[in-house]
Amino acid sequence: MLQKLWVKLIVVTGILTAIAYLAACFLLYFLQTRFIFFPSSVIEITPKAFNRKYQDVWIPVLAASGKVEKMHGWWIPAATSNANVLLYLHGNGVNIGANAAHADRFHQMGFAVLIIDYRGYGLSEGSFPTEKSVYLDATTAWDYLVTQRHIQPSNIFIYGHSLGGAIAIDLAVQQPQAAGIIIESSFTSIQNIVNIRGQFRLFPVNIILNQHFDSINKVKGLQMPVLFIHGTDDFVVPVDMSKQLYAAAPEPKQLIIVPNAGHNDVAEIAGLQYFQIVNKFVRLAE
Repeated sequence: MLQKLWVKLIVVTGILTAIAYLAACFLLYFLQTRFIFFPSSVIEITPKAFNRKYQDVWIPVLAASGKVEKMHGWWIPAATSNANVLLYLHGNGVNIGANAAHADRFHQMGFAVLIIDYRGYGLSEGSFPTEKSVYLDATTAWDYLVTQRHIQPSNIFIYGHSLGGAIAIDLAVQQPQAAGIIIESSFTSIQNIVNIRGQFRLFPVNIILNQHFDSINKVKGLQMPVLFIHGTDDFVVPVDMSKQLYAAAPEPKQLIIVPNAGHNDVAEIAGLQYFQIVNKFVRLAE
């Protein structure tokens, strides 16, 4: 009798464990964007903090639902009318406010800068972002530069940091006429990031994952100069991932490794060298 009770208990425990496991798999499948995107609606810093003249821009995006949603961004004009333009695609955290200082660095290099908040970030309309929606936002921002501001594609450089690097690569493959692309502190794919962190090793990640950001395969299709920048002490995205992206990318390409730099402070640690690296890349790409 006792043996039967133990058998029954083991069976019930097994069934409950299986149900809990499957429930966790379903939650990870449907809620995985919450582990990737971390938007905030509060913009704490604007280019005004750096005494820059800028314009708020509102770019209409045709959502999958058929609704037109407004995407917010800043246009920071250059000192000269014939300057190159930088399309700035930020990472997965906060919003454009957290990137105002870095956008200003590019302005100091002579760029006119368009920095956007993906829908669901900052003041942009829309629901919680997805891989598909941020790709559309980047494409729409590119179209805005070309059709509304009449910028020649050969005068547009695409910049992406971290997750923005994956978005930039996707856009650059679609727009081979761009002048060049700068990828900073970015990764090979979401699956590879998940694999190295190990929190989800009990789950069939290759089956559950529906947000891929598969840069390692897309980067092979680039048809423009590409600059990869990464810090040696990046504990969010390992520097080896930029090395892998560099190895997979076609020429012309450059890889700059900044000693002692982490995920978000590469420019600060590199200092003047950062300006020199980017300016040299731009001259070679022109």
